[in-house]
Amino acid sequence: MGIILPFLHEIVISFSLRLAQPVANKYYSAPFRKIMMSLRLLCLWLLAFLPLSACETSGKKETSSQNSTADATISQSDTVIPQPDRIAAKATTLPLADLDSIRQLSDTAFVELLRLDTSFVLTMKYATADNFLKEKVYDCDKCLLRKQPALGLLKAQQLLKEKGYGLQLFDCYRPLDVQKKMWEIMPDDRYVGNPYGNGSVHNKGAAVDLTLTDSTGHELDMGTHFDFFGREAHHAYTHLPAEVLERRKLLKNIMQEAGFEPITSEWWHYSYRHQNYPTANFKPACE
Repeated sequence: MGIILPFLHEIVISFSLRLAQPVANKYYSAPFRKIMMSLRLLCLWLLAFLPLSACETSGKKETSSQNSTADATISQSDTVIPQPDRIAAKATTLPLADLDSIRQLSDTAFVELLRLDTSFVLTMKYATADNFLKEKVYDCDKCLLRKQPALGLLKAQQLLKEKGYGLQLFDCYRPLDVQKKMWEIMPDDRYVGNPYGNGSVHNKGAAVDLTLTDSTGHELDMGTHFDFFGREAHHAYTHLPAEVLERRKLLKNIMQEAGFEPITSEWWHYSYRHQNYPTANFKPACE
C-alpha cells in the first residue's frame, strides 16, 4: 500500500486539473468560473489528501495493534505456556540470591537451597520411587528450608568445603499433605511421623536428611544407605570401618556447629536447633 498510494495521489491531482478545465467555458461569468474552479480543485485536493492521511493513521494503528498482540503473546508464553528452552535454562542456571536480601527476609520465609549455593548435591529420594516407601510422593526434587536453617546449612557447606567435602541432600521441607500420604503407605511412627500427632520437623521446613560427598560431589560411604532402619544407622553403633566412623563424626560436628542437632537412630537426619515454626502445607512450584 505504501507504494500504490503515492502513485494514485499523482493521478488524482493530474485528473483534478483536467476536471477543472471545462469550467473555463465562455458562457459563465469570470467570477463564477473562478469560484467553481477553486471549489473543484479544493474538493479534488481533499479527495487526494484524506485517503493518504487515513491510510497513514490506519497503518500506525495496525502496527501498534500488531505490537500489542506480539507483546500479549510474549507475556502469555512467559506466564501460561513457558517455552521448553526457558524451563531448561532455569533448571541449569539457577541464579544465586543476594545473601543480604535473604537475611532481611522474615524468619518464617522459605528459601530454595540452590539459590544460596549451587554446589549442594540434590538427590531428593521422595521425588522418586527409590525410598523405603517404594513410591514417589513429591512432584519434583526441590529443596526448600526456612531462612535460618537454610543459612545454617550454607554455613555447614562452607565449613565442609574447607576440608574437601560437601553436602548431598536427600530430603528437606515436606508438605503436611505429603506426610499424610506417607502415613497412609506406612502407618508406623517408628518410620513415619504421625501427621495427626506431632508430624515431622520436615513439615516445618527445619529438618534435613543428608550425607557427605567428596570435593567432586560424589557420595561417600557412611556405613548404611539412607533410610536404613537398623542399629547400624545409629550414631552409637561403632562396628564400622574407621573412615566411616570419622565421616559420621565430621558430619555431626559440622552440623552442630551450624545450628543443627542429630537424632540417635539416623545418622543422616538433622533438625535445626530452633524449631519454633508452624507446620506448612504448600507445594513447591515445579518448573
